[in-house]
Amino acid sequence: MSETNRVLIADDNQANCELLEAYLADIDCEIEFAVDGQDTLAKVESFRPDLILLDVMMPKLSGFEVCKQLKSNPSTANVMVLMVTALNELGDIERGVEAQTDDFLSKPVNRAQLVKRVQNMLRLKDVTDEVERLRRYIDQMEDGSGPDQ
Repeated sequence: MSETNRVLIADDNQANCELLEAYLADIDCEIEFAVDGQDTLAKVESFRPDLILLDVMMPKLSGFEVCKQLKSNPSTANVMVLMVTALNELGDIERGVEAQTDDFLSKPVNRAQLVKRVQNMLRLKDVTDEVERLRRYIDQMEDGSGPDQ
């Protein structure tokens, strides 16, 4: 991870936010918090996270609705979303998949599982960003507008 990754923790329960932040203490990342669905969308615009730990049951907009909006917007579609939820019914998982979440983690959260998932998702985001950067570079070279032009 070249530059410090940004993680947005979106949960209306302060204790959950503090627990997730403590679990992520050993990961080199900048953390911001959102308290409801609308706040999450606003923080995505201002904070520009690489990964969102998104609670499903939040006021104003559910995590499902937030994820669906993020993934349908080209400027935020590549933000990684890890839904953190107490919901574990098959229908809930299907709703998350329909909302295009990148992964799920069930509450109560296991620290080792959370850390490993966050590390893997941030690594994947970094690789995806680098591939996109290289693709743009190659396109510029091919069309003659190269980086030095």
